[in-house]
Formats: sequence, structure tokens, C-alpha cells
Amino acid sequence: MHDSLTRREFLAGSAAAGLGLLVPAASARADGGGKVPLKKALITGRINDKTCAALKEAGFAGMECGAWSVTPAEAESGRKIAEKHGLRIHSVMRAWTNFNQADKVAKDVASVETALKAARAYGADAILLVPCRVGGKIKMPQPWEYDYAFDAKTARITRVVQGDNAPFAEYIRAHNTATDTSRAALEKLLPVAEKTGVVIALENVWNNLWVLPDLFAAFIRSFQSRWLQTYFDIGNHVKYAPPERWIQALGKTIVKIHVKDFQLNADGHGGKFVNIRDGSVHWPRVRKELDKIGYEGWMTIEGSGRLSMAERSKRLDLIVSGK
Repeated sequence: MHDSLTRREFLAGSAAAGLGLLVPAASARADGGGKVPLKKALITGRINDKTCAALKEAGFAGMECGAWSVTPAEAESGRKIAEKHGLRIHSVMRAWTNFNQADKVAKDVASVETALKAARAYGADAILLVPCRVGGKIKMPQPWEYDYAFDAKTARITRVVQGDNAPFAEYIRAHNTATDTSRAALEKLLPVAEKTGVVIALENVWNNLWVLPDLFAAFIRSFQSRWLQTYFDIGNHVKYAPPERWIQALGKTIVKIHVKDFQLNADGHGGKFVNIRDGSVHWPRVRKELDKIGYEGWMTIEGSGRLSMAERSKRLDLIVSGK
């Protein structure tokens, strides 16, 4: 699937994406452009009273904890501190694993089990997991060149670009190996997820796997499990396809969202991460698509750390209200 027309439309509208910053901050439950209430959060490290008090004062309702390698007792203590301030720890960031490396997969599977147990003790209902990465010296397409052909049942690919795929043969093999080994590892973890009551929410954050919406959606849905869903990072995917397309493809598999922005270069090829509402993401369109799929979960800011906590909260209010 080629997205050049969509990208041109995306670029044409991106200039307006940063407008509205001087509009008074809206409630996180406002319905100016979105009908479904959303909840505001930030990523934190270990939980303490100072951080929780600052989050609460800035208007956040919860947090995502980056400290996944903790004991259940430590996690339970963190949950109590958060609850004392009226906050919820809704997710735990396990992040990168090496499910495609035979000498590391067993250790990483065990670490994800630890993360699931920590998440339960924190009171979280999901962990963020990036199954693995391919790359190195392998020749791969540029982000704007991808055009997959794949088996919807297995998510194995046969093509990555239109035309001659011979230059990418090694990448296609590595991609399929990573897909197969990730599937095997995740299938081992699904019973643990069910036992803990914590969803494994996958993210493909610049790991050179499943980089277009339809393929990633096919991989997620191939498990047919309520315990394996999607963690959608709005900014991470911009260089491949507009966020609206990702939301349309992933639909109700999206259980968590990271709020991040990315500024495309003038030609739409490449770019850089920027503060939320300063980049190419067309936030009103994103909000509209989230309404369409009935998303009513957490919107967790990742990055934008040069902004004060209060300013990040204000900008997220505008996003939530559809502006």
C-alpha cells in the first residue's frame, strides 16, 4: 500500500497542527472535538511523594512507571503512594527485548514475566513491550519506500517495496525470523498475562519491523488473544504513515497511547521529534479517529521534557478536547 497521497495531505495540514496553544486549557473530559473522555498521564521512574504531588498539581490523573524490575512488595508500596495522591499507575514500561536472539530470549521472557507481576502489584492493567529489533548492516528501504506484501495469518512478508526486492532479501529473512521468534516468545507469555490480569501491549518503536499499519495490525490480530494488544505511540510512526492511518488499521486493539510529536522534513522524508503540538501530527484528526474506535483510555505524554509539567498538561488538554 502506497501512502504518498495521504502524506501530501498530511503535510498540507501539518502547518496548522501547532495552532491553538494560547487557547485556555480545557478539561480532560471536554468534548469540543472528542466525545469520549480520555485520561491524562506522564511517564515517571520510581514513585515518590514529590513526583506524585507535582503530577497531581499539574492536572494529571495517572502515570506510567518505567521501573519494571521491582519486587511485588516495592510495586505495592509505589501503588499506595500514588493512590494517596489520587493517582493511578496505569501501565509499566518493559520496552525492548531480544526475542530474535537465541542466547537472550529465555532471559528476556523471564524479565517480561517479572514485569507482568510488577504491573499487577502496581495496579496497572498493561505493560509496554517492544519484542525485538532488526537492522545493523542489513540493507533496508527508506521509510517512504515501504510497500509490504504479507500473509495476514502469519504476518510473514514476501515483499518490502514495489519492484525489485533482491537488494532486501537479507532484511526480508531477518524480518520473518523476528516475527516467528517474537510469536513463539509471546505465546509463552500469554498464560502469564492472563494469570496476572495484565495485557501485553506491543509497540513497534523504530525497530524496523511491521512498519506499516496493516502489517502491524495483522501481527497483533493473528494472536486472537485479549491479552495481546497494541500500545500506539502517535509520534513514533509519523515517518512511515500518518497517525490517522495507524488508528484506522489498529482499531480496538489499541489499549494504550503515547502522546508524542514528530516534525517531518519539507519533502516528507525524515525529520525529528519535537514537543507535542509543535510537529506534523494533525491532532484534531487524531482525536476524531480515536473517537471512531471508541478509545477511552490513557493518553500518556512521552518526551516534551523541555516543557514544564504544567505546559505539557495544558497542551494535552487541548489535544484531548480536539484542538
